[in-house]
Amino acid sequence: MALIRLLQREADGKIDEVSFQEVEAGTGKNKAGWEKIQFCARQAAADGLQYFWVDTCCIDKKNAVELDAAINSMFRWYQNAARCYVYLSDVSKPDTRADTQREREEAFRESRWFTQGWTLQELIAPKLVDFFSLENERLKSKLSLESTIHEITDIEKNALRGEALSNFSIKERRSWAERRNTTVEEDAAYCLIGIFDVSMVPNYGETRDQAFRRLEEEIHKSYKGKLFIYLSLQEVIGLTGTGVDFEQFAVGLNLASLPEAAQFVAREKELSNVHELLHSHSNRTCVVFHGLGGIGKTQLAIEYVRRYKERYSAMFWLNANDPDSLQLSFRDVAQQILEYHPSTSLLAGVDSDDLDQVVYAVKAWLDLQKNTRWLMIYDNYDSPKTSGNLDRSAVDIRQYLPQSDQGSIIITTRSSRVSQGRHVYIQKLLDIKESLEILSNMSGREDIAEDPSAVELVKELDGLPLALSTAGAYLEHVPMALSDYLGFYKTSWLKLQTTSPQLESYEDRSLYTTWQITFDRIQQQNPASANLLKLWAYFDRRIYDELNFNEAAALLCSFGLVDIDRSLEQQFGSGGYSMHSCVHSWTEFVPNKKWDNSLARLALRCVASKVPIRDERDSWILQRRLLQHAVRQEQAILEDKVDIEGMELALNSLGNLYVDQGKLAEAEVMYTRALQGYEEALGPKHTSTLDTVNNLGNLYADQGKLAEAEVMCTRALQGYEHALGPELLRSYLPALNTMFAFGDLCSRIGRKDKAKGMYTRALSGYTTVQGPSSKWCRQLKDRLQALQVASAELKIGQDEFTEPWAVKSRSLKRNLRKLARRLNVG
Repeated sequence: MALIRLLQREADGKIDEVSFQEVEAGTGKNKAGWEKIQFCARQAAADGLQYFWVDTCCIDKKNAVELDAAINSMFRWYQNAARCYVYLSDVSKPDTRADTQREREEAFRESRWFTQGWTLQELIAPKLVDFFSLENERLKSKLSLESTIHEITDIEKNALRGEALSNFSIKERRSWAERRNTTVEEDAAYCLIGIFDVSMVPNYGETRDQAFRRLEEEIHKSYKGKLFIYLSLQEVIGLTGTGVDFEQFAVGLNLASLPEAAQFVAREKELSNVHELLHSHSNRTCVVFHGLGGIGKTQLAIEYVRRYKERYSAMFWLNANDPDSLQLSFRDVAQQILEYHPSTSLLAGVDSDDLDQVVYAVKAWLDLQKNTRWLMIYDNYDSPKTSGNLDRSAVDIRQYLPQSDQGSIIITTRSSRVSQGRHVYIQKLLDIKESLEILSNMSGREDIAEDPSAVELVKELDGLPLALSTAGAYLEHVPMALSDYLGFYKTSWLKLQTTSPQLESYEDRSLYTTWQITFDRIQQQNPASANLLKLWAYFDRRIYDELNFNEAAALLCSFGLVDIDRSLEQQFGSGGYSMHSCVHSWTEFVPNKKWDNSLARLALRCVASKVPIRDERDSWILQRRLLQHAVRQEQAILEDKVDIEGMELALNSLGNLYVDQGKLAEAEVMYTRALQGYEEALGPKHTSTLDTVNNLGNLYADQGKLAEAEVMCTRALQGYEHALGPELLRSYLPALNTMFAFGDLCSRIGRKDKAKGMYTRALSGYTTVQGPSSKWCRQLKDRLQALQVASAELKIGQDEFTEPWAVKSRSLKRNLRKLARRLNVG
């Protein structure tokens, strides 16, 4: 069902709506309100809805019983509606000109709809609210206009998103209606019945004050008779009988001290976990949010504050980035306390310029015996003072923690070396729908969930809220397709980030600067770790511990830039490390401001040196682990970003890796590059060159390019004969391998005699070098036997038409065919 709120006024301000009686009588069609009813019918049908309900004409206001029931039920009706349509007759759909766009936005902000009392529940209760212009055209939704509506109404965004209103204080909910008006004065109270989830019988004719007095009485009854004007329902119930004196220590939340919150989604599990940790003990509890920069630790702390602020008598936000910032935060806390309790002796006489004394006095106030319901948030505690950390900005947080065993503490940090409290590791967003929601909210673009480019983009950003918010902010200001943004992200990362709008919710940080401070600290503590991070840009983002950099990687892990990847252990039997894709992009464009050819060549050499021979134990597993790194190297090679002169052996190794993993086209590229390098450096007849020619011949055979394969095998064998001579040729394994492969090729193309000659030459050489019982000798003997069988079968086939005993030979022929198939000879 769709519900619609019609706003149509005549010039004198009277509402020109169609009444219930007029609908029953079939009159009122000449009123302006009738067109809006027809509009609602059309729109509901377009949205696939069967029914619609209009508040102005679907209630018989002359029936007191029906009117009372409607007023007490309307909030629930809006809450359960599939959609709610808001028609704004004072807002027109603009053309594409910028001036008209601004005029429309200003008209929306000044719409009368935001000044009416009854429209408050119509804004808050429904899950989906669509706004329509005078021309019946959809403007935007409540979701996409969330920030604008918050600015217009001062209603918390969480309330607009459907959070339980019991999480908001009575005072706060009352404030939402303070600037709203109703035509009938007592309706100012009646329109809040659903907001406070109470029931009361309207009594039209009473005064506004009488109506509010009765409303407060119902709230008193509902809330167990104990109404704290600054507490929520849960807090009233939770604190009844505890003896906590909120008045003595109550300090209002200073929103200015909190960083601006971005679009918050998901994290319900983490929020619930934190709430349980902080409220499951009567003594002091400390929770540490630990994770990568930009992962949403601060946003989670802000959301916790907003959601559970009524559970605490006081909440204070401190910047723990360095000692100076932390001490200044304590001075702000002291001023907050004095604002609410100016006679507090512990703070009243303290010199605000003596920051050490300020810190001591605030801690003493927090340690007072009955002051047990405070929450302190130490944000950005990223440089804890340890024995190995010589950074002057490092903080010893123990000096800034209250001493008594009471209250609650939240710490946000990138460092795993924080020893206080229970750690809650904040991971990337795992559900792609949550990432799409952030992108949609920040960009103002609706219905992107089905856009393949949007899905691909959020996969690339890999659940990092800062990256998603940055992308959304950019797309909000630039008329760019999502597919184009994704292309720029991959090819022009740094330029795209430096031109993206600044996010207020991340203060002075952006996607390309957020990890710079961490990198600088790592460089101070261990230059080898910093160099490893730079080198990582030239590998895939997942690296394995066989590369022997565990000591350097440990520091990167402690700062949250790198994680130990347990999934690799499940896949490959041993663990490794992984890096978030956005951090990986950052390592390429920020620490490596310019492409470092020496690091690129080192990375190529490292990967190639680890490629195992096919017959080695567990070679396939190691190859799979190296494959993504090989892809990374190939990309740099194809883009001419790495000087491959003298790297022919490495290229040949990557070709071998690709062949063994069935990636033949990629192998051909590597072999071809290696061959070109060898020919230029060593000449066409050098044995290293010929080894690569042999590899290409084998590859062409695997690809079914038999003519090209024959050319390569012939060239390789003739080259070996010329370079080595007959004697050395018989003992040079690469040449013997070529003979073996050439024999297989000749057998495939039906040149059995030449195949037999190649097999015989190879067998002689392998027997000399490896002995007659070696694996290759056994295989060659099988090949030769199969050729003999195939030859005999051919002779029998020819004789069938000339010899009288031909029919009797068919059984023998079938047996020979079975033997040939077993020996894999066609």
